Order: sequence, then structure tokens, then C-alpha cells
Amino acid sequence: MASLLAFPLLTLVLLHSVPISTRADLPGTWDLLVADAGIASMHTAVTRFNTVVLLDRTNIGPSRKMLRRGHCRNDPNDAVLKHDCYAHSVQFDPNTNQIRPLMILTDTWCSSGQFLPDGTLLQTGGDLDGVRKIRKFHPCDAAGSCDWVELDDVELTDGRWYATNQILPDGSVIIVGGRGANTVEYYPPRNGVVELKFLADVEDTQMDNLYPYVHLLPNGHLFIFANNKAVSYDHVTDKVAREYPPLDGGPCNYPSTGSSAMLALEGDYSTAVIVVCGGAQYGAFIQKSTETPAHGSCGRIAATSPDPVWEMEDMPFGRIMGDMVMLPTGEVLVINGAQAGTQGFKLASDPCLYPLLYRPDQPVGLRFMTLNPGTVPRMYHSTANLLPDGRVLIARSNPHYFYKFNAEFPTELRLEAFSLEYLGPDRANLRPVIEEVPETVRYGERFDVLVSVPLSVVGIVEVNLGSAPFATHSFSQGQRLVKLAVTPLVADGDGRYKISCVAPPNGMVAPPGYYMAFAVNQGVPSVARWVHLVS
Repeated sequence: MASLLAFPLLTLVLLHSVPISTRADLPGTWDLLVADAGIASMHTAVTRFNTVVLLDRTNIGPSRKMLRRGHCRNDPNDAVLKHDCYAHSVQFDPNTNQIRPLMILTDTWCSSGQFLPDGTLLQTGGDLDGVRKIRKFHPCDAAGSCDWVELDDVELTDGRWYATNQILPDGSVIIVGGRGANTVEYYPPRNGVVELKFLADVEDTQMDNLYPYVHLLPNGHLFIFANNKAVSYDHVTDKVAREYPPLDGGPCNYPSTGSSAMLALEGDYSTAVIVVCGGAQYGAFIQKSTETPAHGSCGRIAATSPDPVWEMEDMPFGRIMGDMVMLPTGEVLVINGAQAGTQGFKLASDPCLYPLLYRPDQPVGLRFMTLNPGTVPRMYHSTANLLPDGRVLIARSNPHYFYKFNAEFPTELRLEAFSLEYLGPDRANLRPVIEEVPETVRYGERFDVLVSVPLSVVGIVEVNLGSAPFATHSFSQGQRLVKLAVTPLVADGDGRYKISCVAPPNGMVAPPGYYMAFAVNQGVPSVARWVHLVS
């Protein structure tokens, strides 16, 4: 219960924090949370205890955070530190801004991850001694001592470097692609690896098929996008079910990385819309060109339509390495990245400091709103994650092979939070508070949520379930938002209202696991409460 109460305290902090960058004519505020997190987080995930796991790679040399005394890593094959007493993963508590070192043993460079139904973070692959490794992090509250566990009784069949994970309707996880691995496999393991010829077919002379964008559609198939093409993949039969038309504008996956998100699932959950935005021009990676302008095209496709076509529009800025974060409202935040170059060490320039708000319900040409710019360049290896209080945590930027602080774009250890306009003081009276919600709900179950709101409520208050994805390399693996069917509020006295909700019907709409449940009143979200969705 203490973990559920921690984030409401943050709402008080939000009202009194001092923004580090303000632009009066543009919405949103920036706050510095931690000046030195000790490590640069290449991979970031928010746990059901409202803590955040930050994870770098092990063979990066000294970090700025020491491991606990007596917990050094010994690796005779590490070219930099054979006896390594530095942390390369930490746990961050946004309630207190405290950092606790975690111990990772094998190399997690450009690896992948996903939360399992019980809330455990499954983490797979990497480079060198980590390329076939499977790891788990069983989260605990901020006062706990949980740490990484490296599994010795099971490993990946193919080495997975730059792969993507996605939880499936039955709670298992598919692991897709990776450098030199045009295959898929599963955890728990089933029948080894399966060739996915699509990944080989879309590979070009600079790859552009790594970290494929994978979205679980509500019909149970997977939308898999790589380079500029996509397929619908049936993970039950391990067959490609359909091909989609190619996306104009250029490559969109590593090393030409843009970003992608599946828009909120709602209504009868039969329609899934995918958005893919930004990327580098083909050839920038081969030529190691830092000045080639990024493209700003953005494609949107109804992946479940019988005759899908890409609807194209342009962002206000060309952008590579941007992150797309699903917000509790169903809007999408586009943040981080650069306006020229490509992904890779020291291969980009002209940081894109302006976040964008993508508003799906607006017509083409009016969907993007430019927000208040930050001051810290967040380029290669940056991450962005939605926190349960509605802020977005921004971590890292490291365009260098090791930590380098004396450079035009240095290794970045600062943690920031970006607050959307919905957290502004002028909307505080609209912000609902979830007073009661079941800790566990079953598929199709009807349940009540009790909320309070300072001002009288006009209209419907939404209840939306947001997953906690694994963010790395400009894509949030496993990200989804499900808008529940709700009835009009019933007044319960003293500014409290009862909302009757229906849980998602099955694991194709929302795989089993822990979700952040947000009440949303006139576009203003509550602090989330964690709900365990089970079969």
C-alpha cells in the first residue's frame, strides 16, 4: 500500500518544483530530478512499485556509481575493467529521487526486454558474453534490495543484439530479430528458433532492419515493421499472414531510426492504428554523415483494415532517434532525438530540443503541436518513459563508445521530467484522484472505480490502462493504452463519483500483467494506480 501512496505525494512536489526551462508561449515544463544518476541509461523501465530500472552496458568502463562493497564483477575478457566495482544498472525512486546500485554481470549492450504477467522484468540478449543471456529483475519497493538475476538453466537459441520483445496474449514473450538473427524465438522456449524471411528481405546495405517495431494487434497477430515495410505475423502458426504496402519517406529502423507507436485501443477494440514517424535518409549511416537532414514524414495505417493504406503527413521537424510515449489521454508525446545524421556513435548533430504532441483525433495537418523545448540534448541512446503521475521521465544521451563528458554532445547523466500541459496548476481542479480500484481484475469483468474531483464533473471520466514498456533505442517495447468501456458517473457524495468499467475482453487486447490505471477527466489524468490484469 505504501507504494500506491507514494505517487500522490508527487502531485504536491509538482506544484512547487521550479522548471529548468520555460517558454511562455509553448506548453509543458521541464524539471531536473537528478543531476547525476551515476550511469547513463540505455534501457529504462518503470516497475509496478513506482520505481524505475535504469540499465546501461557492462563493458563501458567506470561509471559514476559504485556497487555495494564486496560486489564487484570479475570478467577476464573485459577489455577495460577486468575487476569492475562500478554499477551499470541502478534503481531510481522518483518519489525521493534516490538512486540504488544494481549488479548486472553480462553485457546488456543494445538488448531487449519486456514485463512478464507477474511483474517481473524479462531482459534478453546483448553483446559478447550477454548475446544469448536471459536475465530477470523481480521488482520490489524502494526500500527493498531486489537485484538482477542471470539465468543459468536457459539461454537464447540465437544471439540477440538489437532485437525486440513483445508479450503475447498467453503471457509468453516473442523475441524478434537482432543483428545477424533473422529469426524469432520465445520465452518460455518453444521449438527453438523460427526463420522470419521478412527480416532478411528488408535488410539493406546499412541494415535498417534492427530493433524492428513490433505491436500486438487486437486480432492476435503481430504488426512487425522493419526498414520501410511491414507484415502481419501469426505467432501461433509462425507464418506471415499478410503484407502491408511500403511506407514512403525512407528507412525508419536502426540505424536510420525514427519511432513508432500503436494508438489507443478503444470501442469494440477491433481497430488498431499504427504510427511510424521520422528517420534518417538512406546512406547517412554508410557515409557517416552527421549533417544529412533527417526526414520528418509520419505514416499512419489502420493495421486491422481489410484494405490498409498509409496516410502521410509531416512533423514540424525532421527527427531521428525520437521517442514516442503513449500518454494517459491517448495522445502521443514525441521527444528526444536529432535533426541530422543517423544513429550510431558520434553520427548525429543538431539536437531536436522541441517535443511534439501528436493528437490522433485531429485532421491531417493539425495533429502535431510543438511544445516547450528542453535545454539538454538527448540524442543517441536516450530514453523516455511515462511515470504513474503523468510526467515523462527523460534519461541519458551518450553518442560515445565510453563515457565522455568533455564533448560537444557529452555523456548525459541528468534525469529530467517533462510535464505536459495537463499537469499545469490551472488544471489542478480538474485532476481526478482514484480513491478505490480493485488490485486485480479478470478479462471481461465489470468493476467499479471510485474517484474524487475538486470541481463538479461534466461528461464522461475515462478509465484507461497503460502498460509499462521497456524503452530503448527510440522504441518502447510492449507499449499500449487501452480505453475501457465505462458508464456515466454516479455521484457518491463529498465530490466522489463511482465509475462502472469493463475490463478488456482478452489477452489480444491487453496481455496479462500489471497496468497503470488512469482516470481521465476532460483531458486531465489522475495519478495512476496499478491494476493486475489476469485471465
